[in-house]
Amino acid sequence: PHPHHTGVLVHLADVTDHAEAAERLRASERRQREAAVTLQRSLLPQELEQPDDLRIAATYHPGGTEAAVGGDWYDVITLGAGRTALVIGDVMGRGVRAAAVMGQLRTAVRAYARLDLPPHEVLQLLDGLAAEIDASQIATCVYAVHDPNEGLLAYASAGHLPILVRDAEGAVHRAADPTGPPLGTGGWLHTSGSIPLGPGSTAVLYTDGLVERRGEDIDEGVAALERALAGAQGPPSVICDRLMRALGVDADHDDDVAVMVLQQPHRTGADAELFHNAALDLLGGVEAAPRARAFAQGVLTSWRFPVELCDLGVLAVSELVANSLQHGTPPMRLRLRRTDRRLIVEVTDGDDHLPRRRRAEPGDEAGRGISIVATIASSWGCRRTPGGGKAVWCEFALPDK
Repeated sequence: PHPHHTGVLVHLADVTDHAEAAERLRASERRQREAAVTLQRSLLPQELEQPDDLRIAATYHPGGTEAAVGGDWYDVITLGAGRTALVIGDVMGRGVRAAAVMGQLRTAVRAYARLDLPPHEVLQLLDGLAAEIDASQIATCVYAVHDPNEGLLAYASAGHLPILVRDAEGAVHRAADPTGPPLGTGGWLHTSGSIPLGPGSTAVLYTDGLVERRGEDIDEGVAALERALAGAQGPPSVICDRLMRALGVDADHDDDVAVMVLQQPHRTGADAELFHNAALDLLGGVEAAPRARAFAQGVLTSWRFPVELCDLGVLAVSELVANSLQHGTPPMRLRLRRTDRRLIVEVTDGDDHLPRRRRAEPGDEAGRGISIVATIASSWGCRRTPGGGKAVWCEFALPDK
């Protein structure tokens, strides 16, 4: 063949080889991203826990098709006695490594939450662990605890964006600035804050991908989210979708986004009849235990529980109150709470030594109270309370109707 024609053929083969190599590279990148997205989604909760007193929904949107996934995560953890922990976080960086670190932090949060510590103590533990996992990976996180008896969302934030709460009147409130630096920085004592969350309120926890835009101050994005929340109505899942649309998150959005919406419903009518509270201050002395039993008997009967459940509830009250009178200090308080799913018995006192379930020997005259409660109840637990003291509680699942 003519030399000029040979050069054309070689050039065409070279171009084809480059095109095939580029396609193989794109295919490899797609597979890597799909693996990272699959890993990240598998590490997020497949189904959110739904507490008795809250309605919760969450959504996760991975970044644009050409970007590696990040380390956004969220979780809902029921703590017992009606209390619920909520967490959302973001591991800086992208790719499989960020998703893997996220998975380790999420698992650690669930383990630390079981200790039922104040939010700032959970973040303190998480901060040390984050540095051990990978000192080069910085993560932001907010850990919050909802207690329906207090009407508050107690929280601690490690460099994360502020929680937003829309109250029953429609006003939107922003939680105070972060109570500590990002996780993994070390050497910082975190503190807890709180924001009201009463009946009819809606709260939003989110990662920076929802509100951060190139060339704009992030505070402008948070303000835009506040405006969107003020007008977003409906159940949590609908509000999640409306907030994402209002902030311009679509298929081409180039950053990961995680959003969690929780509502404390304002209950009326028959629904309200399934949620009740009753409390009794215990003054100590020989009359305290009989008075507590009589109070519990009257309350549980008025709530129309079956006789068997009333008897178990009164027995639990008797044992927890006796334990508090013997080992605790004033002030002491008995609290009974019913929801549509369970009966909760809780006794608080001023001593911060937590009881432990132990095996009582046949000749022991004491030490069986917590074991009895653990045997008859669906679950039990204890925690230290803010300002000193402790709460010991147990739950009974209500029979199916």
